[in-house]
Amino acid sequence: MASDPRDSRASEAPGDSPIPVGVDKRASHRAALVYNPTKVDAAALRATVGRLSLDAGWAPPLFYETTIEDLGDVVARQALEEDVTAVLVAGGDGTVRAVAEAMSGSGVPLSIVPSGTGNLLARNLFLPIGDPTAMVRATFDGDTHPIDVGWAQLHRADGTREERAFVVMGGMGVDAAMIANTSGHLKKRVGWIAYIDGAARSLPSARPFRVMYQIGDHRLHAARVQSVLFANCGSLPAGLELIPEASVSDGELDIVIFQPKGPLGWLLVWRRVAWDNSVLRRFRAGRQVLALRTRDNAVRYSRGPGVDVATSPAQPVQLDGDEFGEAVQVITRVAAGGLIVMVPKGHPVSRL
Repeated sequence: MASDPRDSRASEAPGDSPIPVGVDKRASHRAALVYNPTKVDAAALRATVGRLSLDAGWAPPLFYETTIEDLGDVVARQALEEDVTAVLVAGGDGTVRAVAEAMSGSGVPLSIVPSGTGNLLARNLFLPIGDPTAMVRATFDGDTHPIDVGWAQLHRADGTREERAFVVMGGMGVDAAMIANTSGHLKKRVGWIAYIDGAARSLPSARPFRVMYQIGDHRLHAARVQSVLFANCGSLPAGLELIPEASVSDGELDIVIFQPKGPLGWLLVWRRVAWDNSVLRRFRAGRQVLALRTRDNAVRYSRGPGVDVATSPAQPVQLDGDEFGEAVQVITRVAAGGLIVMVPKGHPVSRL
């Protein structure tokens, strides 16, 4: 592929040439595709993006591959420097997270082309998971919709800190340990089901830890927990609803505190997620049953503009399914409408 002289990691579609004076203004539009070459059929995807760009009257697109060192945020910023009209991302949840981090606040729309095994943001946006071409096409003729972006400031035990974005959910505690204990090889073979193996490795040795947390400007709480989640979305694979009422565009984060006591407590957590949230809430009679049931404290839900969680010693942290080391404090916030996403024409945004 021909190298772009402005960036050794970008390439243009074949036949790229300057846009003549007087040509349709659409020819000044250009898309950029950021993709993980281990998650997609690169040749087929590049051909599809190039063909649909041509059909739409846009200039030939730019292509950027991610690497082990760059999950997608660096090349996404390079694409923005080229004044592209839209960016497409194809890869796993980590690639989507990294590209969304770079694009937050840019005003440039992002098209999520379902790839990999999780596709958590695409699922929560009700995008056509099995039809990547539909999402490529939406880049050129779809509708735009703003969604929120979560930000987590991670404070390390050595005094260093960094702030990273998330678009699905992050957490501190056993959920992050579960991800760390999930075999990458197994995940490639069986997809999200590999996390069951990670859970089996993590739960027997999981120990509650003490946290101080504050949601927004509400009062400070102290608790012994197994995990604290801060979420922008609530749906998981296999139809599981962790947070049934979560919205990607309400300007708030959903906070979930897991504090089960022993094996029975974990069974209550599973019942809440797999049965109460994912089955009973779908039916009127089920909702009536839930209204009459005595609440337990194994899972506690809250909502707000962010949460400040502090603990000692440091605990593992994950963002959108990727490990981010250990932290003694995590301060989260939400950038309301921080990311513009493309959806197919007529997509029911009321569900978002």
